[in-house]
Amino acid sequence: MVTKHLQKGLLLAAVLLLTLALTACGPKSSGSIVEGKVNVMTTFYPIYEFTAEIGGDDTNVINLLPVGVEPHDWTPRSQDIISTSKAQLFLYNGAGLEGWVPNFLKSLDGDSKTKAVEVSQGVKLITTDEDDGHDHGHEGEEAEADGHGDSLHTDPHTWVSPKSALVMAKNIKDSLQAVDPAHTAGYEERYQKLADRLSALDLKFTEELGKLPNKEIVVSHQAFSYLARDYGLSQHAIMGLSPDAEPRGQDLVKLAALVKAEGIRYIFFEELVSDKLAKTLANETGVSTMVLNPVEGLTEAQQKNGDNYFTLMEKNLQNLILALQ
Repeated sequence: MVTKHLQKGLLLAAVLLLTLALTACGPKSSGSIVEGKVNVMTTFYPIYEFTAEIGGDDTNVINLLPVGVEPHDWTPRSQDIISTSKAQLFLYNGAGLEGWVPNFLKSLDGDSKTKAVEVSQGVKLITTDEDDGHDHGHEGEEAEADGHGDSLHTDPHTWVSPKSALVMAKNIKDSLQAVDPAHTAGYEERYQKLADRLSALDLKFTEELGKLPNKEIVVSHQAFSYLARDYGLSQHAIMGLSPDAEPRGQDLVKLAALVKAEGIRYIFFEELVSDKLAKTLANETGVSTMVLNPVEGLTEAQQKNGDNYFTLMEKNLQNLILALQ
C-alpha cells in the first residue's frame, strides 16, 4: 500500500523542510543611495529587473531582497528603512506578497518624500482558499464578493505569467515618469523594448503550450496559478501559497493518486525552496523531478551565469514542453 509508507516519508520531509526554513538566514540587501539620480527601492527580483531595464542610466535601482533568498518570509532591516526614506520610489508587488509593507511604510522618516507603488495593480487577481500562513490584511473585495469572507487569500504570484508581467512593467514605467518627468521619453523608449520582449514571450507560451496534449502540472508550492490560468494549464501544489505552508498527509496521498491516474511523468520543484517533498513524492510514484522556477529571485549561480527573467522563463517553457508531451 502506498498510503502509510507515503505519509510517513512525506511527513519526515515536511519536518525537515520546516527546520530548514526556520534556520535559513540571508545576507543583507545590496546597493546604496546615489545623489543626483532617481533612487528606486524594489522589494524582490522581477520588479528590480524590470525597473533597471526601464530606468536605464537615469535611475539607481536597489533591490531589498538579497540574492538567493526566498521572498515569502523575508523581512526588512533598519538599514532598509533608512535607505528607502531617502529614495524617490518604493516599488512592491502587493497582492499580499510583502505582508511587512504597511508597517515598513509607517516606519519611514517623517519628512520622507518616497512614493510607494503597488506594481501588481490592474492584474486580475486570483483568490484561493489555500492558507498561505501569513496575515496580510489584504484579502480584498474579491474575497468578500465571493461570500467567503476571510477564508479566501489573494495569490500574489502575478509576475510568473508574462501577461501579468506586461501590466507590471507599465505600472513601473508610469511611476518612473511620474517622479522624473524630465526623462519621460527615455523611460517610454526602454519600456517599449521590454514590453516587446514580454509580448513575444507571451505569444511563445500561448503557441507552445497550446500544442501540448497534457495540461496537468504538479508543483512544490502554489506559485503558478497565473501561468496556469493564462496558458490553459491545471496546477496541483504540494504546499500552499507559501513554500513553508505544511502539507497534510491526506493531500499528499491524493496527489500521489492523481500522479498515477493522470500518467504525470514529472514533479516540479524550485531552486530557492527545499526539494525534499517533491523528491519524496516522485520516488513514491516512480516519476522524475524537474525545475519550474517561480522567478522570485536568482541563486548566486544564476546571477554569475547572467540569468534573468527571460532566460528563466524560457527554461520554464522548455521544461513544461518536456513534461507535458
